[in-house]
Amino acid sequence: MNALAHRRFLRMNGLGNEITVLDLRGTKSVASEAEARAIAAAPGMHFDQLMVLHDPRTPGTDAFVRIYNTDGSEAGACGNGTRCVAWAMMADPEMGDPARKTLTLETKGGLLPARRLSDLVFTVDMGKPRLAWDEIPLAEPFHDTSGFELQIGPIDAPVLHTPGAVSMGNPHAVFFVDDPYRFNLEQIGPLLENHPIFPDRANISLAAVKAPDHIVLRVWERGAGITRACGSGACAALVAAVRREFSDRKATVSLPGGDLVIEWRESDGHVLMTGPVELEREGVLEPALFAAA
Repeated sequence: MNALAHRRFLRMNGLGNEITVLDLRGTKSVASEAEARAIAAAPGMHFDQLMVLHDPRTPGTDAFVRIYNTDGSEAGACGNGTRCVAWAMMADPEMGDPARKTLTLETKGGLLPARRLSDLVFTVDMGKPRLAWDEIPLAEPFHDTSGFELQIGPIDAPVLHTPGAVSMGNPHAVFFVDDPYRFNLEQIGPLLENHPIFPDRANISLAAVKAPDHIVLRVWERGAGITRACGSGACAALVAAVRREFSDRKATVSLPGGDLVIEWRESDGHVLMTGPVELEREGVLEPALFAAA
């Protein structure tokens, strides 16, 4: 029988970003890309990200979290999913400790401290953004990644151009526009995600700075497509806006699913993300899910 069969899961969302949390701590099991795809493809089981908890790797951390996109590929960070994991480990009676108010998670993208502000609101320290071209990464050197050469459309009248590049543990390209909803992101997103300039593919964002403390954002997520919210995308958008002197260092980022408060802290360069989570249901993974995988 598949090692993931009969494992309990939590179905959650962060601003509508569909998150499944699976706890494999205390086991040697690791979900494969095929198994992640099988879960996402099952009726009623679609997720934007699957957050899988493993035993800690680094002393002082509480869990190592593997993050899978809908297509089974692994991501280095997921801000909305991290808040959901924080709730699970601090509030769920089977998975966590309701007395806790803080914890530190580890992902491929680094360490992510989380703090509980209220029953369903959490702040995650997403760490320092990576801004050098080879850290993001880009396929060729750019001295200034706050706005690099990339465009869609005619050379003399491009539809989109000069995005800012930021890594928040995963690569992001942020295009500044007047109205993110005016563009066909379903068509543009996959073209740019797979552009040769992004060797690891990229999350593609359309951001409109409405005021120094307010950004409206839509995101095409690498490996997942359009989602109602993207926490790391909101962080990247604020960083990109500050680098272009479009916004303050703290702003509300409005996504289709709701608002996040993002702060690029000047004292240490860390990006803080604050927002809500919601528990939708719990269940167990049926063995039949993995027949094909």
